[in-house]
Amino acid sequence: MVISQMSKLILQKKALSRPNKLARYAANLESDNVIESGKTIFKNLAGNWKATYFKNSNPITLELACGKGEYTIGLAAKFQDQNYVGVDLKGNRIWVGSQQAQKMGLENVGFIRSRIELLPDFFLPNEVDEIWLTFPDPRPKDRDEKHRLTNLVYLNLYKSILKSDGWFKFKTDNTELFEYTLEVLKSFSVAGLEYTTDLYNSDFLKEHFDLQTKYEKIWTAKGESIKYLKFKFVT
Repeated sequence: MVISQMSKLILQKKALSRPNKLARYAANLESDNVIESGKTIFKNLAGNWKATYFKNSNPITLELACGKGEYTIGLAAKFQDQNYVGVDLKGNRIWVGSQQAQKMGLENVGFIRSRIELLPDFFLPNEVDEIWLTFPDPRPKDRDEKHRLTNLVYLNLYKSILKSDGWFKFKTDNTELFEYTLEVLKSFSVAGLEYTTDLYNSDFLKEHFDLQTKYEKIWTAKGESIKYLKFKFVT
């Protein structure tokens, strides 16, 4: 079989990156601020975050689809009297946030490596004070609607763990996903819904504390406006 030069380069890149990923996965297993399958704490945190993990009574904020945890880390550094948990499935990305939090000495940060639909395994009703959903995969194909993190199934899931007076906050560069989300919310009971299609030319900017994710920086530099909305669930 003849392998093209491009294919060879791709295979070489994969071979080089694999040891790096394996090293990061190993580091996650040793990191106290990473909660993942295989650790005793993985199935024993629901209802116990403040008592056994953070060891304080401070509010808990989640960053869903957190990637490298830019918001988790940024908010935790600014508000050290509050607790922050980033959630993502990619261990390679979580490693970045985990290591940064350790270097910064942030003890109010944790990361869950898990699918978002398993959130009720980690949090009891009313255990979460605020949720941020930051630049999730827009899943533009119709057949992938079930994977969009703002569909009705996911909204009900977030509602099940968020306090009744807790804010749900959503940022995206994707116009179609933003419009889809607003349409979904028409059939969902929410209060205090506010939104903008141009965050950086709105009064909402002060709520973002000069924090940007990787993708936010990329799309802003390309001239794409950042969309933002927030609301509270009605129980």
